[in-house]
Amino acid sequence: MSAAPAALTPDTPAHTVDAFHRGRFWLVQPKHGGHRAGMDAMMLAASVPSAFGGRLADFGSGAGAAGLAVLSRCPAARAVLVERAAEMAAFASATLAHPGNAHLSDRASVLVADVTVSGQARAAAGLADNDFDYVIMNPPFNAARDRATPDRLRKEAHVMEDGLFESWIRSAAAVVRPRGGLAVIARPEQLGAILDAMSGRFGDAEMLAVHPRPDAAAIRIIVRATLGARGKLAIRPPLMLHPQSGNGPDGRSEMIANGLASLFGD
Repeated sequence: MSAAPAALTPDTPAHTVDAFHRGRFWLVQPKHGGHRAGMDAMMLAASVPSAFGGRLADFGSGAGAAGLAVLSRCPAARAVLVERAAEMAAFASATLAHPGNAHLSDRASVLVADVTVSGQARAAAGLADNDFDYVIMNPPFNAARDRATPDRLRKEAHVMEDGLFESWIRSAAAVVRPRGGLAVIARPEQLGAILDAMSGRFGDAEMLAVHPRPDAAAIRIIVRATLGARGKLAIRPPLMLHPQSGNGPDGRSEMIANGLASLFGD
């Protein structure tokens, strides 16, 4: 079995405690090294239907932003924050222990596990087959040339390994129950790899592109699908982060960032 993550001590250096969903939950995360959560995690969480009340796995959870954002918006949901790096899993444990998250922490747990392993190794890591109703994932989808960094944790969180989508989505298909859901956030150029990995596993896929402004190319895609379904890909209306003029957030993106709306309208 995987080891339980070590809790952070009060004098843990270089971390911040940040409010999300207008203070409805808090995240303890590294100040410099490792991954710091932002809009990507909020959009991923918002892809889960608002009425969701099952058991969710947050693959590559980092400090737990996306998983807790689902719990914040879906009061009957439960979440397992799955993180390979023990250091980041410790931040996730500290997040659950934060007093501002007391209303959510009894519905969440942290699991240190590598989601790329398969078969008996995956089950031994704590990821049993057919054990979840939904999987969300924010994989390290940047090419090494785009995110050159000497920081090990930051590299693990951001830089894509060969075959990443195939291995992550294969594991999602194993741990999700029949007709369970999957949601992935990535870069637009990775849509083909995601659909290839979903083929024969997940169907009824929906894709939504995220644009910084109406006149700019998409910078992210969110794809969600259903295990065992056979419907074709549907392309939904895009999300604009900012209006045509000005630098403030678009109204819809602000609602999504603050857990007040779902990404796909359900």
